[in-house]
Amino acid sequence: MEQSQIREYFSRIGLSQPSDTTIESLKAIHQHQHRSIPFENFDVIQGLPIQLSAEALHEKLVVNQRGGYCQELNGLLLNVLSHLGFEARSLLGRVHLAGDPTGRSHRVTMVTIDDKQWLVDAGFGTFTPRAPLLLETGLEQSNDLQTFRFIEDELYGLLLQIKQGGEWMKVYSLDMTHVCANDLESSNFFTSNSPKSIFTSNCIAALPIEDGMVTLLNQTIKVTKNGVTEEWSLEDKASYFAALQTYFGLTLNVPFSLIKKYF
Repeated sequence: MEQSQIREYFSRIGLSQPSDTTIESLKAIHQHQHRSIPFENFDVIQGLPIQLSAEALHEKLVVNQRGGYCQELNGLLLNVLSHLGFEARSLLGRVHLAGDPTGRSHRVTMVTIDDKQWLVDAGFGTFTPRAPLLLETGLEQSNDLQTFRFIEDELYGLLLQIKQGGEWMKVYSLDMTHVCANDLESSNFFTSNSPKSIFTSNCIAALPIEDGMVTLLNQTIKVTKNGVTEEWSLEDKASYFAALQTYFGLTLNVPFSLIKKYF
C-alpha cells in the first residue's frame, strides 16, 4: 500500500495512525475498522466479481465507502497491518454455525505480538469478535458484549465458541495451516458464486454500534442495543435505501427489483 492509501484508510475509520505495533494499537485499528466499514454482500447479489487485490480492496472499501464480506474486510485489514509492520498472515476457517461445517471459506488474520498469537476478524457479521482474541485454548475472553473461548477439536483444530444464553455455541474452526493466494481465490470464488453459499441467496449487512449491533437480512432490519432488539420490515425502495444509508453508511446504485427478489 502507498502511504497516501494508509492516510485515506485511517481517515475512513476515524483513527489517527498508530506509531507502534502493540496490542493496544491492534485493538484500536480493529475496533475502528469493524465499526466503520460494514459487512455486506450487495456486489455478490449483482453477480459482480469480488476482487482481492490490494488496489481493488482499497478502491471499494475506502475510496467508494462500501463494505464487503470476510475476504474483503479481512484482506484490507491484513494489508494495513502488514504495511504498519505487524507480523500478520491470513488463515482460513470452517464455519460451524449450521450443522455440518463448511469448507475452509472464512478468512481471518493472525497477528503475532511478543510471541503471542491473536485472532483478528473484522468480517463475520453478527458473530464477529468485537476485539482481537488470544489464540489460547480454554481461556474465556470477554469484550463489551461477547464471551468467546477456543477449544481443541480432534478433526478441525482450534474451534471458536461463543457463549449464548449460558451455553457454548460453535462459531468457526481454524487448522492453522499455511494459506496461499490461490487458497484465498478459490475460497472467494466459491463464496461469491456457489448456489450453496449464503451470500448468493440473501441480501446481508451488519455493523456494530455502541452496546449493540445492526443487521439486515433481505427485507428485515434489526437494531439491538443494550440487549433490546427492535425489528421491522423494509418493503419499498425509499425505506430500503434510506435504511442502508442511515444504519450502514451505504449509498448503492442497485436496482430495487433485484433486491426485492430476495424478499
